[in-house]
Amino acid sequence: MLSALPGIRTLAGYRSAWLSKDVVAGLVLVTLLVPQGMAYAELAGLPPITGLYTSILCLLGYAVFGPSRILVLGPDSSLGPMIAATVLPLLGAHGDPARAIALASALAILVGAFMVLGGLLRLGFVADLLSKPTMIGYMNGLALTILVSQLPKLFGFSVDANGFVEELKGFVRGVADGKTVGAAVAVGVFALVAILLLQRILPRVPGVLAAVVLSIGAAQLLSLADHGVKLVGTLPKGFPPLTVPNLELSDLALLIGGALGIAVVALADTIATASAFAERTGQELNGSQEMIGIGAANIGAGLFQGFPVSTSGSRTAVAEQAGARTQVTGIVGAVAIGLMLVLVPGLLRNLPQPTLAAVVIAASLSLADLPGTSRLWHQRRSDFFLCVAAFLGVVLVGVLQGIAIAIALSILSVFRRTWWPYQAVLGRAPGVPGYHDLASYPDAECLPGLVIFRFDAALVFANTRAFRDRIVKLAAAEPKPRWIILAAEPNTGVDTTAADMLEDLDEAINAQGVSLVFAELKDPVRRKIERYELTRTIDPSHFFPTLSAAIEAFRRETGAEW
Repeated sequence: MLSALPGIRTLAGYRSAWLSKDVVAGLVLVTLLVPQGMAYAELAGLPPITGLYTSILCLLGYAVFGPSRILVLGPDSSLGPMIAATVLPLLGAHGDPARAIALASALAILVGAFMVLGGLLRLGFVADLLSKPTMIGYMNGLALTILVSQLPKLFGFSVDANGFVEELKGFVRGVADGKTVGAAVAVGVFALVAILLLQRILPRVPGVLAAVVLSIGAAQLLSLADHGVKLVGTLPKGFPPLTVPNLELSDLALLIGGALGIAVVALADTIATASAFAERTGQELNGSQEMIGIGAANIGAGLFQGFPVSTSGSRTAVAEQAGARTQVTGIVGAVAIGLMLVLVPGLLRNLPQPTLAAVVIAASLSLADLPGTSRLWHQRRSDFFLCVAAFLGVVLVGVLQGIAIAIALSILSVFRRTWWPYQAVLGRAPGVPGYHDLASYPDAECLPGLVIFRFDAALVFANTRAFRDRIVKLAAAEPKPRWIILAAEPNTGVDTTAADMLEDLDEAINAQGVSLVFAELKDPVRRKIERYELTRTIDPSHFFPTLSAAIEAFRRETGAEW
């Protein structure tokens, strides 16, 4: 059983030459994991220390169960608002931090359980429920929501509000009421500018670490606490014990919906990141094992006062640039964070809270994809409007509701293309081989008495009316056709509703002297038609292997010429 675990298999074939690279990469990774973990914990409405607990356990869990050698999991900015949206309503006003931790831990365990179960059932395809346009819109909405939620902390005050609109109103009201702390704005903006500039000018320099170190130095030298700037303070010493969250049954029922949404987002993010890095490292993607790896990471975090985690593309890129070779990088990072908690818990006590806000804001900016949104506008307007709808769903309705809207829009987009597929009448275009859409080639010629029709979808219950109406319209056109050839290569299936429609349709147009003829029908679809006994009404001789064969048969029967 142990040899079946990806991490154990890696260790079994571990090379000594990899160790120095993995150790260096793990230590470099810690410089990002510590400040980001604390910042994302606060984004989720939890104490900063839980971000460090989460980072340790998720790194260890994925190192054993995860298949990717360099993928880095941890607290994620895209999940923070979803965790808060699930946990905060259960806390009520002035909620107990201990209860918040218990709820978030239970949420992580649920996410992990769903992931592991999905991996065992090979349900990695669930990530495909989020199309690229809706995912872009969702991430854009998330970026704006996160940005607005962190502005009060950046300005040195807090807002008691939930949702984008209320938080924006609260921030504007706080600024208007003079709650802004000048020193907090100064250190927060300085940290944000430092992170963004270093990312652009010196990408190899860890901008987050530089901003944290400089902010701590400024807090000590300038006594920022005396000027109203809130500091992180000394973290609890030691490591949390194994803890099974104690919850009411009613809490569990409400957490399940949030856990499902978080699982879908984490899976989509992980599959996309793992695919990209697998191509670069020559590995093969194992979606089901990735689900088990993410699940193990979340369960591990949940059992030690952590919260749900996902893959981080930016931290994985840092690990790769630092020379990471295997999952040992994550183990080194986890051990280093654990030693910090045990030996030097006061290391970050002078870290200003506005700096943590700057870390989160910088991450939120990286979530937004404005060039991708612009590309959708120029390439496909319908996808652009899907993107905008997902964006508005997150901003106006809520983060959890936004992911549900994004998934629903993705599914509806697929259904719409099946419901109203593209339809074309074909002709022979001068100088172009084959038969082509008359809308694209208006000069294409047609044989007298013949209509060649293409319907770009499987024939199913949703589009039978659209198909029937078009065929009836073509059969009633003047001059009246004798044959309507269906160029059936795109028709990958026929369900029973469509079969009944074809039988009635064939009888109706036969009464008008028009025959429905099939060309290039796939063998599995042809067998279905025979099983439905449609050949009782549709002439068996009206099935042709190619479009050219059907046209030649029509010409022989009618003597028609181009």
